[in-house]
Amino acid sequence: MVSKEIQDFEEVRVNARAFLCFLLTRNIPNSLPNISQDDIVQALKKIKKENTEIDALYILDQKGVQIIDAISNNIDYRKGKNSHKSLRASYYRAVKEKKCILTDPYPSSKTKELVVTASYPVYDDNNKLRYVVCLDITLKNLLKIVHPTSVDSLFGKFNKAAYALFCFALFLVAFLLFFKGLSSIATYGLSIEKLDIKEIFESTILITLSLAIFDLIKTIFEEEVLGKNVKTHIDDIHKTMIRFLGSIIIALSIEALMLVFKFAIIGPEKILYAVFLLFGVTFLLFGLAYYLKSIKRDD
Repeated sequence: MVSKEIQDFEEVRVNARAFLCFLLTRNIPNSLPNISQDDIVQALKKIKKENTEIDALYILDQKGVQIIDAISNNIDYRKGKNSHKSLRASYYRAVKEKKCILTDPYPSSKTKELVVTASYPVYDDNNKLRYVVCLDITLKNLLKIVHPTSVDSLFGKFNKAAYALFCFALFLVAFLLFFKGLSSIATYGLSIEKLDIKEIFESTILITLSLAIFDLIKTIFEEEVLGKNVKTHIDDIHKTMIRFLGSIIIALSIEALMLVFKFAIIGPEKILYAVFLLFGVTFLLFGLAYYLKSIKRDD
């Protein structure tokens, strides 16, 4: 889920920065002849009251030292005064760029959740840095605000539940195919002389198909239910598709081979149907070869 949240953040990063920086710049002027710490504190309290999703707001001096305890609804966050934060990106980037900035997601030292910080440098009328105002918000809460469809939306929950249900149904199909493939052989026990070649072929087809469906379930469950990053794991998707297509081709090849043997013995006039199936398998092989070639071209 973390990788999915980071991916969503990268997609809406510009909007996220615009929103958080708007909250700060709307309430705190960037340059004033007489700007006091109390004025900034009152502005931060107003921001916190209007935006309950924000975790903490605080002020750093020109050297990066926190000069107030954080303003927060959570009592555990209401501290930090006199702590040095000059080495944090939220301080040195704001000072260097001289504008409101948004940091990359990083793990909170308190909750271990991913958070981002918007920081805003405040200057006096002589263009001298006086304060750096900081706003901390968890990545999950930020996405709820600027990208509400990505996290915990009603449709998102329904979508995950639906995919989980489909995965469960496909898993039952794969299990039944696997069980049927094993049971058709197990009925003969250890009597090798009683084994039927036709049963062996059919069992192989069933087990191969169950493996192909299981690979498909794994990919769908990881991407749609667990929220695995699709772009990051694109190679895994290609591998799954190759295994799936390969399993189907193997199953059809075995079926064609079985039909050739069967029709050669009991119905030579029907052997043409087996030949058509072999042509279909050959066409699928060419399709798989083209798919592999296109993957290498894209890389």
